[in-house]
Amino acid sequence: MAAANKGNKPRVRSIRFAAGHDAEGSQSHVHFDEKLHDSVVMVTQESESSFLVKVGFLKILHRYEITFTLPPVRRLSKDIREAPVPSLHLRLLSVVPVPEGYSVKCEYSAHKEGVLKEEMLLACEGGSAYVRVMVQARVMDRHHGTPMLLDGVKCVGAELEYDSEHSDWHGFD
Repeated sequence: MAAANKGNKPRVRSIRFAAGHDAEGSQSHVHFDEKLHDSVVMVTQESESSFLVKVGFLKILHRYEITFTLPPVRRLSKDIREAPVPSLHLRLLSVVPVPEGYSVKCEYSAHKEGVLKEEMLLACEGGSAYVRVMVQARVMDRHHGTPMLLDGVKCVGAELEYDSEHSDWHGFD
């Protein structure tokens, strides 16, 4: 064990309390800067016709309703619909023009864990112009707790999970 310690100096760490707080922890709340409370869905414009929407942490095998605002786009008019190339895990529910641009509501199904990106194309009625919206989510497995959802993300249901331990099948005779 002594060989593992490379130096003779012991490591010393200290904790400092702000004025007015005693060491007993009567004020035991953790406070963060307001800059860290950026808990909204982030929309980033990647090009004139492409957006990246970051929705934060989600839990596997759950469905979420995601609402975000796209800035005004010249390529889109008031009559917007989803292009005929749908995604299996991302479904457009509504697009409503608002003064800030377009309020988009969609449903996302977290089908596997990891950093996932699902794409949907928005198009004008009768027009050939498309806007690509890429939704990025960090999906946690079921053993890592419950994520704190960002503003604009709401869990609307859980998928049934298949677990082979609960099967009635006893195998071949």
